[in-house]
Amino acid sequence: MGRGKIVIRRIDNSTSRQVTFSKRRNGLLKKAKELAILCDAEVGVMIFSSTGKLYDFASSSMKSVIERYNKTKEEHNQMGNPTSEVKFWQREAAMLRQQLQSLQENHRQMMGEELSGLSIKDLQNLENQLEMSLRGVRMKKDQILMDEVQELNRKGSLIHHENVELYKKVNVLRKENMELQKKVYGTRDANGSNRNSLLINGLTIQDDSHVPVHLQLSQPQDEDREITPPRPTKLGLQLH
Repeated sequence: MGRGKIVIRRIDNSTSRQVTFSKRRNGLLKKAKELAILCDAEVGVMIFSSTGKLYDFASSSMKSVIERYNKTKEEHNQMGNPTSEVKFWQREAAMLRQQLQSLQENHRQMMGEELSGLSIKDLQNLENQLEMSLRGVRMKKDQILMDEVQELNRKGSLIHHENVELYKKVNVLRKENMELQKKVYGTRDANGSNRNSLLINGLTIQDDSHVPVHLQLSQPQDEDREITPPRPTKLGLQLH
């Protein structure tokens, strides 16, 4: 059975009023703590009982919460007044100028300038900061170099693999070329050369580059001798 609706009004019975106060106070403080943890909020709760007893909770400290509240409340009120608003932005600009000046001074000290006003402790702290910065820069540089070396190794492996594939393709083409040469120049003599015979105007020409050219001519007949049928002139040409 569900709990009935409670009328929000002052409880007349003192005992019931004290019991309700204790229960709801604990529930309120629990919810405030959960809100600060879950939502990363700065929470401050103050409760005074009817007898004047204080119960409070603050996520950081009650003093800082109250100071922040008063400052925010004052700024909010000043935003409604034009004169107060101008003063507010003037204070903000002055604070930003001071921060900028401090940063510029730190930068010059990091560069080794304007060190005359620093003590031994300040110089030691500055040296430690520079060493930490230098260590971080070196680590970043080494990481970049390692990444580049790994990338070059990867590209080198890829190029080597491509060269191996190209070498295999060249060997296949070479074998195919040798097979084609065997088919085209398959008929050869013992010396490995082709012989072709050509007949031009009754002359026999043998294609052989290693055999010299021989010319044979018949001797002429004397006029006084018996005329005999002339023998045909025999020319033998052998070429290679």
